[in-house]
Amino acid sequence: MADARDVEIRGDVIRLGQLLQLAGVADSGGQAKALLAEGGVRVNGEPESRRGRQLHRGDVVSAPGGELRVT
Repeated sequence: MADARDVEIRGDVIRLGQLLQLAGVADSGGQAKALLAEGGVRVNGEPESRRGRQLHRGDVVSAPGGELRVT
């Protein structure tokens, strides 16, 4: 897989659902929820199904379409 794509956030923390939308992986919160329910998302290598999971700089999210690094 290619290198992770950096996704810059403004604050110190972003929720997983928000990151998926910001990165263009999901068009809406509902779509992010469905994607997570399907089991297609991992955070730092671990499966994740919580849309509200808090992410910090340096976390890596694997989702359909590639990897995203929170910066």
